[in-house]
Amino acid sequence: MKATLVKIVGGMVLGLALLVLALPTILHKAGLHPEYDGEAVQLPAGKRALIIATNQAVLSAPGETTGDATGVMASEMTHPYYRFLDAGMQVDLASVKGGKIPVDPQTLNRILKTPEDDRFLADPAFLAKVENSMRIDDVDFTQYDIIFMSGGWGAAYDLGYSPVLAEKVSEAYYASNEPVIGGVCHGVLGLINAKDRDGKPLIAGRRMTGVTDKQIKELGIEITPQHPETELRKAGVVFESNTRFIDFLATLVVVDDEERFVTGQNQNSGRETAHKMLVLIAEKS
Repeated sequence: MKATLVKIVGGMVLGLALLVLALPTILHKAGLHPEYDGEAVQLPAGKRALIIATNQAVLSAPGETTGDATGVMASEMTHPYYRFLDAGMQVDLASVKGGKIPVDPQTLNRILKTPEDDRFLADPAFLAKVENSMRIDDVDFTQYDIIFMSGGWGAAYDLGYSPVLAEKVSEAYYASNEPVIGGVCHGVLGLINAKDRDGKPLIAGRRMTGVTDKQIKELGIEITPQHPETELRKAGVVFESNTRFIDFLATLVVVDDEERFVTGQNQNSGRETAHKMLVLIAEKS
């Protein structure tokens, strides 16, 4: 009897271990961080991309300063960074305050980590940029061809609250070089307060996406002060999204009709969003 019980327990433990080992592959096939190749893009020399990410390192309720560690979701920064870099662009990193961009440690665990994340962890130049990002106040957005805003829970605390970022986005939109602007997930909050020349929301009436209220509820993290779907709708955006049985496994990329804004729904959308931005720049070049 005891021997039989030991065999049963041993089999259960083995089965559980195999499931844990296979979980990254299972989730990938279900929709997490899908592959997106697209036609290779190689831009002429001199093209520049700016990636903006959060300085917020704590997942806290409004008015509180303690909580779980958070920051940028690794893949929402690494996927666009290497897409732009491998296309021949100079890629700079900035944040609202400058200095360190915290990377959410959970997004570098073996279940969520991607090949680009591993490349980042072994890349001294990229690591140095993340440790000492430029302050947006000191950056001329009009000198860039692509402006990309990364998400992660941290972005809910600062990107949508920065008047400097809103002003810089507006300046970039009206720049003579017409950069392509966008981002993924919570990163799109950096667009909500940009104004047009009449003082109206710059993104009003445009087709866009960002992380859905449904995904936020499903993940049980509703304490963040801003939610992208809600805020985009408030700004007058025509909000689009895909859904799955859980939105964590969904993805969508939206190019607005003017082809100036490219937005991705969530952490699964970084590769495709960056690639479509590159295609638009290549077509102009």
